[in-house]
Amino acid sequence: MEVNVLVLGDSLTYHGPERAEMPDDDRLWPQVTKRVLADAGVQARVDLVARLGWTMRDGWWALTKDPRCWGETLPRADAVVIGLGGMDQLPAAIPTYLREGIAYVRPGWARRRIRQAYRIAAPKVMRATGGPFRQLPQSATDAYLARIVGGVRYYRGDLPIVLLGPAPYRAQDYPVSHGHAAAVTAARTAARGLGLEFVDVDPLVWPSLEDGTANPDGMHWSWRTHEAVGVAAGRSLALALAESSDHGSEEFV
Repeated sequence: MEVNVLVLGDSLTYHGPERAEMPDDDRLWPQVTKRVLADAGVQARVDLVARLGWTMRDGWWALTKDPRCWGETLPRADAVVIGLGGMDQLPAAIPTYLREGIAYVRPGWARRRIRQAYRIAAPKVMRATGGPFRQLPQSATDAYLARIVGGVRYYRGDLPIVLLGPAPYRAQDYPVSHGHAAAVTAARTAARGLGLEFVDVDPLVWPSLEDGTANPDGMHWSWRTHEAVGVAAGRSLALALAESSDHGSEEFV
């Protein structure tokens, strides 16, 4: 069996413990997922649509505004993995629309100074205030997830979709994480309501954060984590494909 898998994600899909890697690097979790499917007799092609810092809203914009995404990768997809939501949960010192507006400041010297000042001040503000804002409000994350699922199912109602839960982090740039547990619960609830396979990545990510093998930025994953997440995503995809296939689950698992 041959399938096309569309992965909508952020930098966790292509960033390793040291740097951003080529998307076809065998160590990255989407490629591990591909290998797991191959071991189960499913030859997969992975189409990756991802960018640094993407939230669920950016995933929806990509799905509806990027002609390669809505016109090429989505129509040929046999399954979708949504690896978004991790950025959404992060604390913010100021509302996101103000932070993103820094990129439009002119002249360039003023933009650079403002950005540098923000990077220095933001962690201190978050630590002092407890991080009163999220990068994207939970209600918006839920709404854009529902839109993504609805957009995918517009092309094919029975398309298997796997949602990865938001990952834990331990980062100096985002020094508070009290909202993480609620974000995971919300993602699990949304997946149940939308009929998605859900992968809780917390137990897969925490070991490398604890032993120091994750990226020093406290955000991106070790190769051990990529392997674990890729295996979990691959198994969930295999089950989802089996349930949507006329061949039955024994062919895949």
